[in-house]
Amino acid sequence: MNDVGVIEIGREAFWVILQTGGPILIAGLVIGLLIALFQALTSIQEMTLVFVPKIIVIFFALMVMLPYMINNMVAFGETIFDKIIALG
Repeated sequence: MNDVGVIEIGREAFWVILQTGGPILIAGLVIGLLIALFQALTSIQEMTLVFVPKIIVIFFALMVMLPYMINNMVAFGETIFDKIIALG
């Protein structure tokens, strides 16, 4: 395997990481911004107000996106294993 192949695998791995973790991170970001906006508008500065809704939203986003994440990781794994087989 040459340098170009290694760079291509690294690029694909990075893209899979973004596709897999991105939806969960975006859900956490959106709910965090909404709660921060709510706190700024109402002057409620309770620290626990941020964590509980964010945990609940991330949990539900994870449950909804889990099949997509698993399929994405399995497809990437199959691609890597096919490349390993092609080398041998």
